Amino acid sequence: MRLSLRRIFFAALVCAAGLAPFVEGAQSGCAQAQPAQERVVPGSRADIALSFAPIVKKAQPAVVNVFASRVERMPANPLFDDPVFQRFFGGGGGMPGRNMAQSLGSGVIVDQSGLVVTNNHVIEGMTDVKVALADRREIPAKILLRDPRTDLAVLKLTEGANFPTMELGDSDALEVGDLTLAIGNPFGVGQTVTQGIISALARTHVGISDYGFFIQTDAAINPGNSGGPLVDMNGRVVGINSAIFSKSGGSVGIGFAIPANMVKSVIAAAKGGGKQVRRAWMGASLQTLSQEIADGLGLDRPTGALLADVDPKGPSAEAGLKRGDVIVSVDGQTADDPESVGYRLATKPLGGQATLGVLRGGKKITAQIRLAPAPETPPRDAVKIKGASPFAGATVVNISPAVIEEMSVQGAANGVVVSEIDDGTFAQQLNLQRGDVILAINDQKIETTRELEKITAGRSYYWKITLARGGQVLTTVVGG
Repeated sequence: MRLSLRRIFFAALVCAAGLAPFVEGAQSGCAQAQPAQERVVPGSRADIALSFAPIVKKAQPAVVNVFASRVERMPANPLFDDPVFQRFFGGGGGMPGRNMAQSLGSGVIVDQSGLVVTNNHVIEGMTDVKVALADRREIPAKILLRDPRTDLAVLKLTEGANFPTMELGDSDALEVGDLTLAIGNPFGVGQTVTQGIISALARTHVGISDYGFFIQTDAAINPGNSGGPLVDMNGRVVGINSAIFSKSGGSVGIGFAIPANMVKSVIAAAKGGGKQVRRAWMGASLQTLSQEIADGLGLDRPTGALLADVDPKGPSAEAGLKRGDVIVSVDGQTADDPESVGYRLATKPLGGQATLGVLRGGKKITAQIRLAPAPETPPRDAVKIKGASPFAGATVVNISPAVIEEMSVQGAANGVVVSEIDDGTFAQQLNLQRGDVILAINDQKIETTRELEKITAGRSYYWKITLARGGQVLTTVVGG
């Protein structure tokens, strides 16, 4: 009798958890099962003894290891000609050296044609990528799309077809306390599965990427797990593991994953042949509400995103939004801070509209904002600087709303923006960075890329450089 009751309880739990497709003979007995989205707390020791093996068997074949590398050319150094240096280290002749940079991470196949999603930081700066499948095949991959703003990248396997895949779930349907699995290759030991729960949702101010809106989990995530999937109890990808909070470098139970709904927009851009993801532009700057600001606006609590500035030609102005408005929702979904607003709009397809819930003067109103990309006015007119100036090897573009959005430029409305830096060049030695805004050279304002090209074409005894980085204006003097 006890055994019979145990079987009945096991069958009920299998049906309630949605595992019937993985358990032989269980499907027929689940006609009256509860809805799959209903959460069930384990009720006995027998429940706890159940296994996640059916979910792992479904998911694991689509999880891959990502190996990336590039050859770095070291600049020539006169020290190599020193006889003492040659005696102890070899070399000579001042010839440049070569160094191999490598990176290791995880990924997940999301399309049978061989599309792989991983973290951008896994392949950042790399030129050669290989993917190792669960069946130990190693296949070269090309990089289709890099999206530094979300720390996501999409790869394409160059050999084979009909690869095992994982379905992407709805990350907005997650609840704190849901069970999850993290699958990846921590520390390069091999494919590993860890289990935990959703610890928190909509984590912002994490500092990982521009769109700070993360799933937090206590499933163990370690170096090498980056890019691997966070899996729900239906075997679907609900997030891409991206980072951990740790003082030791190992897992302490605080891991962060990029929500699947953001991943979907990046995959769609890659499938459409885009080299970058185009997202909706608000044409406004948002500010976090403090308690003092909330009190001044007559709000009972500091939640929402304050419009600190509105572009008169942007979608926010068109929608009738004004400085001092507070956005509290996007299409009915709560927005607690600027990061939440940015995330919600970034996951919306271009071409339509979104409904914003807004507080103005203590009253709640709604506004319809147009979902359009930031304009590229003026055109980029990309120029690679040559010659013997400190900027040689840097590619610069004209500043525009599109460039500001794409490169996360802060606090600059004029100048030219550094978009790329070649290895082993003067620009790299100067420590120029992507997103730097060149404001002036030798106290002469720079308005266009052609102006910078003209000024740096000549010779100078010194170069006084004024640039903006991270919202701060810096000035330095470099010898000619």
